[in-house]
Amino acid sequence: MKVEEKYSLLPLSLMYYLALLHAGVGVEGLSYDYTASVECLEKPHRPQYGGGMILNPELNDGLKGWSVFGDAKIEERVLRGNNFIVAHSRSLRNDSFSQKLYMYKDKLYTFSAWIQVSNGSAPVAAVFRTNGGVKYAAAVIPEAGCWSMLKGGLIVEESGAAQLYFESNDTSVEIWADSISLQPFTKDEWNTHQHQSAEKIRKTKVKLRVVDGGGNPVAGAEIAFRLAKRSFPFGAVISEEILHNTAFQKWFTDRFSVATFGNEMKWYSNENSPGVENYTVSDAMLQFCKQNGISVRGHNILWDEPNFQPGWVKTLSPADLRSAVDRRINSVVGRYKGQVIAWDVVNENLHFSFFEDKLSADASGDAFQKTRRIDSTAELFMNDFNTIEESGDAKSSPATYLRKLGEIQAFLGTGAGPLGIGLEGHFGSAPNLPYVRSAIDTLAAKNMPIWVTEVDVKDMPDQAKHFEEILAEVHAHPGVKGIVTWGTWDPKGCYRMCLTDANFKNLATGDVLDKFLGMTKVGMTDVNGVFEASLFHGDYEVTVTHPTLMKSSIINTFKVAPSSPHASNQTTVLLVEVST
Repeated sequence: MKVEEKYSLLPLSLMYYLALLHAGVGVEGLSYDYTASVECLEKPHRPQYGGGMILNPELNDGLKGWSVFGDAKIEERVLRGNNFIVAHSRSLRNDSFSQKLYMYKDKLYTFSAWIQVSNGSAPVAAVFRTNGGVKYAAAVIPEAGCWSMLKGGLIVEESGAAQLYFESNDTSVEIWADSISLQPFTKDEWNTHQHQSAEKIRKTKVKLRVVDGGGNPVAGAEIAFRLAKRSFPFGAVISEEILHNTAFQKWFTDRFSVATFGNEMKWYSNENSPGVENYTVSDAMLQFCKQNGISVRGHNILWDEPNFQPGWVKTLSPADLRSAVDRRINSVVGRYKGQVIAWDVVNENLHFSFFEDKLSADASGDAFQKTRRIDSTAELFMNDFNTIEESGDAKSSPATYLRKLGEIQAFLGTGAGPLGIGLEGHFGSAPNLPYVRSAIDTLAAKNMPIWVTEVDVKDMPDQAKHFEEILAEVHAHPGVKGIVTWGTWDPKGCYRMCLTDANFKNLATGDVLDKFLGMTKVGMTDVNGVFEASLFHGDYEVTVTHPTLMKSSIINTFKVAPSSPHASNQTTVLLVEVST
């Protein structure tokens, strides 16, 4: 506690306590259902929202509302007392069943269904034909003999008639569906979901009461909170430039608690020539972060993209490549173990397969295993793009992501240790927020930490607006445990998005960031001497002043922690000297 005592006058006490913030308070309209399942079940769950605007969602009324799409044949079947719809005799990928709808451009739609195929396993997608074109809502990889949940979402550019159907490239399978739901939300309802979730999981209400030495309330006291350290990990990419630019250092350390090195910890930076290693820059950047209390994500050990290998690696024989990979893992992980909070082990191994093609199908699992043997504490991440950015990218759908992650887990066996889900978040168009949310719902059902690791928006109209929408969406999701932006400032130019100019004056995107971070909160006590604020979890500095009663301000530090239904209120009393 730091209190100025320059005047021997009447004491004024400041008392604050943490109030519990309960789920569901202040919610308007229909609540969002964050639940998803990644299990294959004997029977499907009931449809979310009772099916929403889908007619006959559980097929309890025959085929009412449903019709043939393409050249398939459709029928209703019953198994174990459960009714469902089947598309069989398929010859084209979109031969299935469909339902006609009317959709509005100012609504956000969340979609779900339970899917099964007749034999084996095959990807199945839910698709909407709209006035604005074909929209993929989501995809799943169901199996025969059990039901898998497909969850997704979409927005449409034009209001009008639409048609829901399903597709699978494997025309040998029948597509079965049940518990189908399409629920529209208004933008206000969607934003309410975000606000409610963020208030519940990221903030706690703090009430301060200011009284004088006689215990009387003091109105008009000015209260200023400054967030000194955020509990939720929020970071950004940095480059070597930060080592030589004090203005950049201040701008960065004032805002972020996590850093990812853009290139300086990658293989082509550390070993540009075979056997000649150079960690000078990454060592210096790590030391800078340590000195400023910044955690570091290790990015990355290997990169499955062929074009981003060190030049000399591309022509190695399989045996020589395996030796080089082992040396790389031992070198970088051995050097930085215990100094990074996470490793992106094999970057972008959903879209690319350099090491799998050259070594074996288990190349990723082998890299994870060798990393884990060296570093037993850091979270080991898969990290890829388009899992939340593009609903139509089958290579990186949530189902495909989880299948690859499952293969790695199986390879690791009981020695997996902490694993994580990395979602890059490079948005090349306006975000499909219902799909973003539903994709994270599905991934979160795996009960692993999810980080959005490289979020940015390409240069386009409303770039800052879209950046704000994405930050609000992912930060409010209960499954997201950390966020890193892929734009700060770089003299060579940012990848897609900068936050500040060369003089470290915020661009529009930087203003969005600062508003989102909510580093300061200012207010005034009411007639009862009370000021209430909803504050992000973290370490705070609070300053109290009064225009007439105090000749000096008081400053105190305190911590805002998540509330617990069983926790008692936290109380702190602060005494200061005031004038009469």
